[in-house]
Amino acid sequence: MNPKQATNGWAEAKPTALLVLADGTVLEGHGLGAEGAQVGEVCFNTAMTGYQEVLTDPSYAGQIVTFTFPHIGNVGVNDEDIETVNMAAVLGARGAVLQADITDPSNYRASRHLDAWLKARGIVAISGIDTRALTSMIREKGMPNGVIAHAADGKFDFDALKKQAREWPGLDGMDLVPTVTTAQRYSWDETPWEWGKGYGREENPEFNVVCIDYGIKRNILRLLAANKCKVTVVPATTSAEDILAMKPDGVFLSNGPGDPAATGEYAVPVIKKLIDSNTPTFGICLGHQMLGLAIGAKTMKMHQGHHGANHPVKDITTGKVEITSMNHGFAVDRDTLPADAEETHVSLFDGSNAGIALKSRPAFSVQYHPEASPGPRDSRYLFERFVGLMKKNKRA
Repeated sequence: MNPKQATNGWAEAKPTALLVLADGTVLEGHGLGAEGAQVGEVCFNTAMTGYQEVLTDPSYAGQIVTFTFPHIGNVGVNDEDIETVNMAAVLGARGAVLQADITDPSNYRASRHLDAWLKARGIVAISGIDTRALTSMIREKGMPNGVIAHAADGKFDFDALKKQAREWPGLDGMDLVPTVTTAQRYSWDETPWEWGKGYGREENPEFNVVCIDYGIKRNILRLLAANKCKVTVVPATTSAEDILAMKPDGVFLSNGPGDPAATGEYAVPVIKKLIDSNTPTFGICLGHQMLGLAIGAKTMKMHQGHHGANHPVKDITTGKVEITSMNHGFAVDRDTLPADAEETHVSLFDGSNAGIALKSRPAFSVQYHPEASPGPRDSRYLFERFVGLMKKNKRA
């Protein structure tokens, strides 16, 4: 932290925030956002933009995000870049770790300072951390459990915080979908943001799509609407019978947080019935893992996970390489894929599976986020592939 002048000479400013890791490591810094303490898995995100979308992505539930880009907050926040469907609910990250203090916003779209926004949403944050060193540690040792704490008076119970970090069970085996899924069915027709126009509306949809909400992002819904889809979002525990009664042209399996194997206890039987009905199915992130489990594959916890907006992925079906947005700490184990499934995409960072498709059913999924927000638009063609499956199925 920056030193400050005291009456008797120079002195270090008193830390007002801590990041306490499960191994007892304590990192001191300057508190931002809400006061209090939050426990979660500490990961790092390499995106250079889009911190507001990252912090409001429901897939980050149960996690504390370390931003590798040093200048977070300098463009402020607004009401348009929130990814949770319920804009007032805190359904994303539990905390944020920053290198530099937040400056005053400098962007024509900014309506609020990031610090004030963090306070309003109950997100605890800390600045003044050597995020390069923390990132290197995570890459070497894996994603640790930790507690992020903020107290304006600088008073902390170190032993209690260490105990809380040490005893938190972690995301392995944890089903977090009930904390982020919708409580009731709703419709969606908003389309993506356009320069000078804002968001639009889809008024003449051609396809009826049911989205199972495991923690869905707004931009996924927008891109479905932009591809002529009438979108209905249903809770994660909705039965296959109720979904099929809506006569969907296609079913979408959304992103979400937590351990896919835990969510699969109730999600997999539903997805199996949907696949057997021959309904075109498209999954993203947790939805990809759910599809994998439904066809008999297994998932595994990753060492450091993939979080960022610069991840290269190869589309094996075309040979093309795309730069993608990723946010996951679990992956489908390709060695457990059944004969009826083919690998369609692969991460060029570590070779992990990034996409699958069924040979006998109109179903496919990807591990990454083609809707971006934040991130590049290289992968939006996947929504067109989904539409293509629905067109083909309707003709048949």
